[in-house]
Order: sequence, then structure tokens, then C-alpha cells
Amino acid sequence: MTVDLEVPARALAIGAHPDDIEFECGATLAKWAEEGCEIGLLVLTDGSKGTWDAEADLAALAKRRAEEQAEAARRLSESAAVRMLGAVDGELEVTMELRSAVAKVIRELKPQVVLGHDPWQRWRLHPDHRAAGFLTTDAVVAARDPHFFSEHGIAHHRPDEVLLFECEEPDHFESVTEAHLETKVQALLAHESQFETTHEISNQKDIQPFRDKLTRQAQQTSSPFDLGEGFRRLSGV
Repeated sequence: MTVDLEVPARALAIGAHPDDIEFECGATLAKWAEEGCEIGLLVLTDGSKGTWDAEADLAALAKRRAEEQAEAARRLSESAAVRMLGAVDGELEVTMELRSAVAKVIRELKPQVVLGHDPWQRWRLHPDHRAAGFLTTDAVVAARDPHFFSEHGIAHHRPDEVLLFECEEPDHFESVTEAHLETKVQALLAHESQFETTHEISNQKDIQPFRDKLTRQAQQTSSPFDLGEGFRRLSGV
């Protein structure tokens, strides 16, 4: 087990949907941003299926979710760079076109650390999370070698570390403080369209239970810290 990487100069988190990144590594990103790290967020889908309203205007929802994602990123770090690839929510697939697009962002932002979904999590139901994980790991390989997608016209880039979230057996932990956790909460609260679904918030009284739930998750028994976020660490990528 390892703990607390040296704060990277640049980090890129890759998520399937708006709010995935904040749920899984928001406190870690807040900590690194506080210490001067340049934070990048890459969201692969448009989030247009993120509602239980069968009559919803999905184009309007996608626009709203992009706006919410921009605000959530700002709450994590005033200077965060947000990219959205716009794949249709629920239809994300592991294609060469998307691998190229993700690899291009890695080359452009040149992160020392890439964070993303663990594609090998067993019994995963959501196909977008699985696809996002493989797109991330595949793109890291592509971005590091000069003969993959040379049409980008950008120098290849090899990250130092990959941290996979949603993993079953974390072997790396980042310590966070209550302040970092609160920044994560505030970033998630920017995703107001998700209050009914993933957040389970129907009124102001539900915000504290939501905060308490995230605190309990950060107090996971396998962590060596009072508050932390866990990952599967891939070094020497």
C-alpha cells in the first residue's frame, strides 16, 4: 500500500458522466489544487440520460449538465480546465475514434497523474463506466508513444501515474481534510439536476445526510487516514 503522492504539477481526471469525477476523487483534486496543481477534468458523455423524467427535454438537460460541470470544476479549482467529449449518455463505446480523442487531451494537458474509472471492477452494471475505464487506460498507452495517432501533431506524453477509482481493492490512498471534503460536497451540489437521482436530495434538509454519507465513505476502514480517498495505483505506465 502507498499513500499521498507528491503533489503533481498537473493532473487529469477522466469520468464517464458529469459528477462522476467529483464523487470519486473530488477531495483529492481539491487538495492538489490547493497546493498548486493544475487540474483538468475530461467528461466523456453529455449526461443526457441523467433524469427519471420520461418527458424530459434531453438536449436541454445535456446543456444544463455541461453548465453544472463547469461550475463544479470551478468549485474544485478556480483554474480547472474542463473538456467534454459529448458522447451520448448510455451509449459510450470503446472505439478508436474516442481513444484518439482522449489521448489527444492527455497530450495537450500533459498530466503527471491521470485518474479514471477502474474498468476491471467485477459485476459493474453501468456500461459507460466500464467503457470510460478502458478508454482511459487505452488512451494512456496511446498518448505515451509517438506512432499512435501521429496525426494529432502534438508531442507524445507519458504520465507518471494512473490512479483508478471505483476499484475493489485500493492499494493507494490520498489523505484529505474536512475542508477538502467540504469542497467536494460543494462541487457535487453544483449538479442540481442530479439531486433526485444520484444525490437523493429532495429539500435542504437532505443536504446534511448527503454530506454525512460522503464523510462515511471517506472514513473507509481500509484507509490509513481518518479521511481519505482510495485508488488502484498503476506506476511506470
